[in-house]
Amino acid sequence: MNTGHLAQRPEEAAGGATDAPAHAEQDQQRVNPSMLDALQLESLALNLDASLRVHARSHFFMWTQGLLQSLVPHDVLICALRGGDPPALRVDSFSTMVADASIFTDLFLHDPSAAAVLINEWKRRRFRPVVCEASRTSALCGGALARQLEQVAATQIIAHGCHDTDGEVTGMFFFACRSGRIGPTQMYIVQLVAPFLYAAWVRSRIEQTQAADRATPAGVRALTAREQEILRWICLGKSNNEVGSILKISPLTVKNHVQKILRKLNAVNRTQAVGKALDARILGL
Repeated sequence: MNTGHLAQRPEEAAGGATDAPAHAEQDQQRVNPSMLDALQLESLALNLDASLRVHARSHFFMWTQGLLQSLVPHDVLICALRGGDPPALRVDSFSTMVADASIFTDLFLHDPSAAAVLINEWKRRRFRPVVCEASRTSALCGGALARQLEQVAATQIIAHGCHDTDGEVTGMFFFACRSGRIGPTQMYIVQLVAPFLYAAWVRSRIEQTQAADRATPAGVRALTAREQEILRWICLGKSNNEVGSILKISPLTVKNHVQKILRKLNAVNRTQAVGKALDARILGL
């Protein structure tokens, strides 16, 4: 896992995609992002240590919306984890500015081009942070997500993430805050904390998955491989005779398997059994 180059010249660190005026960018270039003061270094050490204790979504929320604010002030954090087959982004949002931060997740997923544009810009910049303004006319972050961010006055975004050895994104993080709060120092710090942010986020996702597995009904976990195979064909609309023909077993054997499936899932019919299996995500469809 890589997070791009950490050591670059100040002008490179301040040269992200941004809607800020040119003279403001020139002012930012005078700041050396590699020079952190004593308080920032202490805060960095505390944050990296705190990240190692994140093992659940609640831990991740408390860290990012608490201590991490001392390093990277933000009002909204959108996390996107890439995985699965075919690869897809799994997104979650964190904020104390709204009652339900999932609204940012929904808007982010509703417009997949927003993620694609920012990720492509990040790649184009050789995996260095991207800074932009969220507005209806922004080329990097516009549309419904920008309008929602405008409502909480979090219109400045810094996007950064991690990538694998092939240069493919593994995780992206989008910090949104009030305009003018992101400079070269914050961009540099985001690069430093990104690997720890990614590792903490992955651990919290693993805990969520394990918790979901623990919540799966015992009957679902007890289905044999053959029973799952038969249920998968039933889900696709096959009759006992058709399933028997496909699996080269008798229709009576299929019927016996179906009866066992119904008992294990505490289902009254095949449709209910399929529904419970789909809820438990064991059919792989």
